[in-house]
Amino acid sequence: MNKGTGPRLRAYLLAGVAAGLLCAGSAAGQQEAATAGEGVTAVETIVVTARRREESLIEVPVAMTVQSAEALDLSGAADITALQRDTPNLTLQPARATNSTITAFIRGIGQQDPLWGFEPGIGLYIDDVYVARPQGAILDILDVERVEVLRGPQGTLYGRNTIGGAIKFVTARLDHEPAFAIRTNLGEYNQRDLIVSGSAPLSGTLRAGGALGIYRRDGYGTNLWTGADIGNRESLSARVTVEFEPAPDWFFRLTADRVDDDSNANPGHRELPVPAAFGVPPFTTLFGIDIPAGAFPVTADAYDSWAGVDETNEVITQGVALTGEWTISDHLTFKTVTAWRDGETHGEGIDFDGTPEPVLDILAPETVYDDDQFSQEFQLLFDHDRWRGVAGVYYLDAYASGGYDTVLAIGAAAVPGAPTPNFTQGTSGHVDTTSLALFGEFDIDLADRWTLTLGGRWTRDEKTGTVFKANYFGLGSPVSGTPNTPFQVLTDYTAGRTFEEFTPRLGVSYRISDTLNAYLSYGRGFKSGGFDMRGDATATPATMEGYDPETVDSVELGLKGYLFGDRVRFAAAVFNASYDGQQVTSQQVNSVGTGLVSFIDNVGSSTIRGAELETQARLGGGFSLDLALGYVDAAFEEYLAYVPNDAPPPAFVLADVSAMRQFQNTPDWTGSLALNHHADGVMNGALDLRAALSWRGDSSMFETPAPEIDQEAYSLLDISAVWTSNTGRWRAGLHGRNLGDERYRTGGYYFPGLAYGDSVIGFYGPPRTVFASLEYRY
Repeated sequence: MNKGTGPRLRAYLLAGVAAGLLCAGSAAGQQEAATAGEGVTAVETIVVTARRREESLIEVPVAMTVQSAEALDLSGAADITALQRDTPNLTLQPARATNSTITAFIRGIGQQDPLWGFEPGIGLYIDDVYVARPQGAILDILDVERVEVLRGPQGTLYGRNTIGGAIKFVTARLDHEPAFAIRTNLGEYNQRDLIVSGSAPLSGTLRAGGALGIYRRDGYGTNLWTGADIGNRESLSARVTVEFEPAPDWFFRLTADRVDDDSNANPGHRELPVPAAFGVPPFTTLFGIDIPAGAFPVTADAYDSWAGVDETNEVITQGVALTGEWTISDHLTFKTVTAWRDGETHGEGIDFDGTPEPVLDILAPETVYDDDQFSQEFQLLFDHDRWRGVAGVYYLDAYASGGYDTVLAIGAAAVPGAPTPNFTQGTSGHVDTTSLALFGEFDIDLADRWTLTLGGRWTRDEKTGTVFKANYFGLGSPVSGTPNTPFQVLTDYTAGRTFEEFTPRLGVSYRISDTLNAYLSYGRGFKSGGFDMRGDATATPATMEGYDPETVDSVELGLKGYLFGDRVRFAAAVFNASYDGQQVTSQQVNSVGTGLVSFIDNVGSSTIRGAELETQARLGGGFSLDLALGYVDAAFEEYLAYVPNDAPPPAFVLADVSAMRQFQNTPDWTGSLALNHHADGVMNGALDLRAALSWRGDSSMFETPAPEIDQEAYSLLDISAVWTSNTGRWRAGLHGRNLGDERYRTGGYYFPGLAYGDSVIGFYGPPRTVFASLEYRY
């Protein structure tokens, strides 16, 4: 993807900006008082807990983005996917065919395939609790204090391995005074939301609070076959918190949360017409419906579909967590985090072909995905005059299962490798994971301005996988509740593997001045291997041995600080990462004749390098500017994949295809520019205006090029106006998102060719939306 001199030129420009800031910072550190302009206030100081303790953002020698609840509110953000607009080198969006399953990538590392038992590359945390599965992980902006996004490996700080980065959802502690807020959002597509939150002290040592969000919206499009809404929303989020402080040195917090999302499954948009071999327009003989030639099944509207699978869908995620803190002394704190989480997905299936007939469909059992996890973490937090840090023990016991039928009622039988019509391939399995880890990271002050960071993590993961896969005549198998007997068993095994690794972290920071901090760090990330829940042991017997871990070695050079009398806050970083054993999922037609084959391959090695810049500036006169830029140059050095051989007998052979592969969900350039204006004295209150433009470069849906659905560069324009009363009790807002009404893909399915009816499906991000909000706070 990165060709020619253009990307290099932009990279040099970005590096030049960072170098310019360094030079300017050296001067500004000596002349801060002289540069402060009259009537211009300093940018806000941000306090974070990314390293398990409260510290200023510029003190953290890690590339990270922080969005406060206030900033998210003023921009009209509804859920954490809004972070993608303002965070360099981040992809964070709904997974294909879903509304609440997340796809997350940071600097080219992540997980697109939400397969049960497949570890995510980006760690998601609700406070200190790791969320093991992507289903239901698109969190609403509900009862949140801030969201922190850390880029690069973070295994020495967080309980679970985070090989590519971490997203931490931080909720606020309850107020010691009664508090209450109610908000409604009304907008296009019949949007109607209600969010209520409140808390109250029950005694001098006991407080209780809760939040409830009810979200309703009609679809962006329509299934022209079933009449169902596409892209609608019907979900409920709830959270309850109880805090107890029996003594000044003790603190306990019990939380329970639940998300119930009944939004319809999204069938996506068919990008190619049905091949002529499947029928001749108007298709009346094939589908028994009277549709004019050329109008079926590719719809003019990207949000419409002719899919035949029922969109009924339900995703439930819930959890309980108990956190305890004991301040043993001024220098030592003990912390314990005990948590249980559970998730279920119920659905009718997925329509890969986007037509009323099952050319290539997924039939699902009553429960498509089922997972639960129990975790226990103990931490010791140290804070001495010249050294501080965290040491901990982490334990995780997780279970994930799923199943589905791939059915084909129509086929081009003359095509080599095409399955027989009225054919079903049933797949089911489960994974048990037990993880134990020791981790720690410490900062040691070597001199007044020099700080050494030392960290390490030992991880041991034990996994047991059970996989069953078989072919059946007819439509349906016992996996989806249809009695049937297989004519060919492809996979039937239970196996276990243990993965163990030590991952170090080393860094040094130099405090150039009181307002400037430079750092150089090295970190190693690790993600354990596992078992392919879709593996075909007949085509690739090695699937029963499982796939191996992946590792990344990352070096980062950064500079953070304040300039011009604290009117400008910035963070700049350049990085280089060596990625080995990368786990990649792919599916293709099997010339061996067993149908659709899935692989999870350790494809080899790659190099990822890039740069990032974030700046917030107060311009005077109530104006401020936010800028974020990210650049990534990611390339495979070796990509080993199973490909069909060229000579009989038909089989899959391992070959290096790196010249024909590219990183998925990783645009070379990402960025955003926002202009804000704050004015007091407007109708007995304050008015905040914000206009933001975000952009993303060309990106690929998969490692293998898919030109029909790969996304070209695009930009999005958002504008918000928010009025807040002088008392702070009333707030009204008007928000426009994607005001240019851009059509852009966030995911896809790619099964081209006659054998599967050119089943190429694209999933599109939301169109232009406008909504108004009204909130009362007490």
